[in-house]
Amino acid sequence: EKKPFYHLLPGSDTLTFGMLGCDFHCDYCQNWISSQALRDPASEIAQGAIQPIELEVLIEHGLRLGARVVASSYNEPLITSEWAVAVFREAQKSGMRCVYVSNGNATAEVLDYLRPYLTGFKVDLKAMRDRSYRRLGGVLQNVLDGIRMAHERGLWVEVVTLVVPGFNDSADELVDMARFLASVSADIPWHVTAFHPDYRMQDAPRTGPDRLIRAAEIGQEAGLRFVYAGNLPGRVGPYEHTYCPNCQTRLIRRLGYLILEYRLTEGGACPDCGAQIPGVWPESPDQVRIQRVTDRFGRMPKVVR
Repeated sequence: EKKPFYHLLPGSDTLTFGMLGCDFHCDYCQNWISSQALRDPASEIAQGAIQPIELEVLIEHGLRLGARVVASSYNEPLITSEWAVAVFREAQKSGMRCVYVSNGNATAEVLDYLRPYLTGFKVDLKAMRDRSYRRLGGVLQNVLDGIRMAHERGLWVEVVTLVVPGFNDSADELVDMARFLASVSADIPWHVTAFHPDYRMQDAPRTGPDRLIRAAEIGQEAGLRFVYAGNLPGRVGPYEHTYCPNCQTRLIRRLGYLILEYRLTEGGACPDCGAQIPGVWPESPDQVRIQRVTDRFGRMPKVVR
């Protein structure tokens, strides 16, 4: 859930590794110490924190902790794909699923290279205006092409947009994002998440729940069937949960990263109407870890329903 992947083995633990560097330079990057280590002198501490580890030891550590998924994140994994694939090859020997947490600035060649190893591909769609992407060091069309190509190659794609006040939160821009994603597939989950000041963008206001809820509504109005609002547990109404798009039954109830209820059948179908829900689901519902909120918080927090 934290990656986030809501339709890929929900509730499972993920072993996440990362390297250094990124081809973008976002002023609000939350992982800037690792992603900007080769560009920003202030992040040099990351180079001293690198610890070598044997691949077998890394995967054994993940298995010992119960991880079923391995993710390449923290930097931009597309620029370190050869190293990621080396980890994924070892992980696949143990039956683990492998995923990328990426900016989506992908070529057809790198996606073809990754395809035998990847199950999931999470993309940050940061804006829908090319001038905004150029501020970050990228090109909008390249990212849109990356999303489409990943979907065409059969990877499970989920898309995240960090809603930054004054940068990408206009209704027109959010509509354009949602319509593009719907043109690729209405089944792509779209996560709209809350910004908080970080790195070089310290003065912009935090994203409030009302703004996130409106962004999620825009996604639904554009035809997307699975829209989520994140980073504000219990404050975004129904947009933390997964619903059947056919009969509107609530299938997965969440609070933040916690799974509170899971009702999908073994085949990933709605138990009420039988509609198949797109995603990568566990073989058995018994494999999903259900958590009681009081186990984590000591008391039941107030939840907006």
